[in-house]
Amino acid sequence: MSQIDNLYRKSHKPEKLIIGLMSGTSMDGLDIALCSFKGSGSETTFELLHFKTANYNDSFREQVKAIFSKREVDLEMVCLMNEQIAITHAELINQAIAAWGYKNEDIDFIASHGQTIYHAPKSLHKQEGLPNGTLQIGDGDHIAVNTGIITLSDFRQKHIAAGGEGAPLAVYGDYLIFSKKGEDRIMLNIGGIANFTYLPEDLEAAKVFSTDIGPGNTLMDHYVQKHFGLYYDKDAAIATSGSKNEQLLTELLKDDFFAAEFPKTTGPELFSLDYLAQAQQKSNTYRLSKEDVMATLCHFSAQGIALAIKRIMPRLSSAVVYLSGGGMHNPLLLEVLKKELPQLTFKTTQDLAVNPDAKEAVLFALLANETICGSSVYFGERTGVPSVGMGKISLPR
Repeated sequence: MSQIDNLYRKSHKPEKLIIGLMSGTSMDGLDIALCSFKGSGSETTFELLHFKTANYNDSFREQVKAIFSKREVDLEMVCLMNEQIAITHAELINQAIAAWGYKNEDIDFIASHGQTIYHAPKSLHKQEGLPNGTLQIGDGDHIAVNTGIITLSDFRQKHIAAGGEGAPLAVYGDYLIFSKKGEDRIMLNIGGIANFTYLPEDLEAAKVFSTDIGPGNTLMDHYVQKHFGLYYDKDAAIATSGSKNEQLLTELLKDDFFAAEFPKTTGPELFSLDYLAQAQQKSNTYRLSKEDVMATLCHFSAQGIALAIKRIMPRLSSAVVYLSGGGMHNPLLLEVLKKELPQLTFKTTQDLAVNPDAKEAVLFALLANETICGSSVYFGERTGVPSVGMGKISLPR
């Protein structure tokens, strides 16, 4: 059977097994979600069969960090890591498939997000005459060849080509999987960058949008890695031992990004340790204890999220916030959020039968399913929400 015939046959199967991959800005490891899909578009049904986060070793993580979110990097290293990331991901996928009791030929497709190394929407790069840009590496051909499985990758490029900013993409999967008649829903993902999708109770696709809203874990993670030698602030232990500083918090929240209209996108290219250093200089708070800085950064993330949600409150009835992402495990961040938004109910996507740590990997598997099935939901003629299928297709042979 030819490669194209095999692609055609698999695309028409009534039930497809698709592995979704996500490696975010936190770089803690590779999220691998094995999903079963039936149907497409508004008729989509799915089941999360297995999920794991395959940890990266320190050497690999440092190699990625060396080229992550920097304006100037070693171009040879970018070239080499495009292949190395894919080879590493393929090894982790093969191990997961075997551990779950499957054979590679049982899996129909892989949906690979890749590793973002630079995100450059116009709102960030501000270079006249140049387009929105984003770069995820981890070549899909290498994954396909090393697993023997048809792989879809590089999802964000079609979004930009069709007029979007390349992020966030959660709107597509959130609408198909999580919308519910009679309940306004806010699907809040707190990863390195926090974003939410608004799902209206009347299910009208033209009202749905997804937007980045500010830093989630990225500043806290980078600060604790630099000053405490820890990967992240587990259970907000460091942040809760300090006190927030109002002057620094006010300065951190002054960036024009927070007032920009929805949908919008950002990244650690803006919300970096340099951003923090500038805010400390402007607020004359550079002598704060490291614990107080961590406490303030945690409040900064929570306040940025709360400010964004408050902006859409007038259109909500009895909204429920469904949490996912690593930030949902931060007790101080959640405490501040709930205090700022007392009128809202907070749950996690586990209440919707989706492991909140697996949600983003699941959503990329769904994007692949939509592309393979040739369908796309129409979200209206709106800037930033193109109604397109996404993902380049790599064949194994």
